[in-house]
Amino acid sequence: MKDTPGWASPGSAPSDGQQPGTFGTQPPEQPSDHGGTDQPQPPTNWSKEQPPPGQWTAPQPQGPGQAPPSPPPGPGWGGPPPAGPGGPGGGYGGWGGPNQGFGGPQGWGGNWGPPRAAKPGVIPLRPLGVGEILDGAVSTMRTYWRTVVGISLTISVVTEIVVILVQGFALNDRANTNVFNERNPSPSELSRALGDSLLTSGAVFVVALLGTIVATALLTTVTSRAVLGRPVTTAEAWHDARPQLARLLGLTLLLPLMAFAIIAVGALPGILVAVAGSAAAGAALALLGGLAGGVVALWIMIRFSLASPALMLEKQSIRKSMSRSAKLVRGSWWRVFGIQLLAQIIASIVASMVVLPFALIAGVLSGSGFSSFFNGSGGNIGWTFLIVSGIGSVIGRMLTFPITAGVSVLLYIDQRIRREALDLDLARAAGVQGYGSDAPGTTPGS
Repeated sequence: MKDTPGWASPGSAPSDGQQPGTFGTQPPEQPSDHGGTDQPQPPTNWSKEQPPPGQWTAPQPQGPGQAPPSPPPGPGWGGPPPAGPGGPGGGYGGWGGPNQGFGGPQGWGGNWGPPRAAKPGVIPLRPLGVGEILDGAVSTMRTYWRTVVGISLTISVVTEIVVILVQGFALNDRANTNVFNERNPSPSELSRALGDSLLTSGAVFVVALLGTIVATALLTTVTSRAVLGRPVTTAEAWHDARPQLARLLGLTLLLPLMAFAIIAVGALPGILVAVAGSAAAGAALALLGGLAGGVVALWIMIRFSLASPALMLEKQSIRKSMSRSAKLVRGSWWRVFGIQLLAQIIASIVASMVVLPFALIAGVLSGSGFSSFFNGSGGNIGWTFLIVSGIGSVIGRMLTFPITAGVSVLLYIDQRIRREALDLDLARAAGVQGYGSDAPGTTPGS
């Protein structure tokens, strides 16, 4: 067993009234005619009328091909309990009866594991596995669907309306990228087309980022309450998350900027070599430097990936939340990276399953918008295409927001349980009686 916080060690002493041989160290007793006594009686107490000796034979198999019955397992090791005064499994204080000794669900018989953890909410209060983290995120969405769906749907609708209006009015006429398909475009045309494309992508990214920040903040509060088994309304979630929104925005912008700066520093020597005159060598050096910088940036991003829930739940500053994330991730980088990557893959698959059919339907209904979507012209995208594809985006975000936010919060809670025994504080906050008690015969959460 791992000596990690949150695991209670089972008791090693037998229950009161345990008979000798409970631990399976003595051989089974020989059969006797008097089941109520352990020692054989003197021959003078036997009946004078006994069967002739010749009628006693050794036991034989019950039939051809049948093996003789196997002897019963030694007591105390998970086998069926012997009958006692309290019936099967009871009366001897250690066979799975009311005393919860060595054969019941609280001990070592049959299961060979730690005692069952308390589960006041969507996760058990102990170190979690990957499946339990994913299941906890889905269970939060399923159990508190009114609040979760209400938050996700509202933010997704508002975000997509702003994106559609920006694309339809402000940027639609400037987003024509046909110049990229020309054979000999002028430098001014290329720079203008590139600027328009970046402006379009940047505006959409900023709007989507703001929506993601608000959704993450609110769903973090909902998930943290779901761990305790307590529902929360949208108004309560907003009241709790609103003071931290500005800090969460700063943190969300700071991390990508750090990653971009690291990659740029890695590629800078190659760029300088290319400017000096050796274009081929500079390009190769810039590529290698960029890849090296990307690896470092990925390591930094995972190291600070738990800063968002730390900032929201601990009410910390940006610097302190990043320090808390680094402390929690230390020694578990690959595990945190794998779980975060798996959550992103699942969210991307779910979003694609929803968005792509709506994009195809929008292309069929809009005609020109569908062809421009594939040939890269991008000019004069119709309102029909924007609205129908926007509906798919709304549904996709509504489903993916709870997954990504829930996994991040539950991973943060799991790391704190492993390192700081947060399960004890959560059990007390949830009102679980006797959690963490070392008294024999008790179970956390019972």
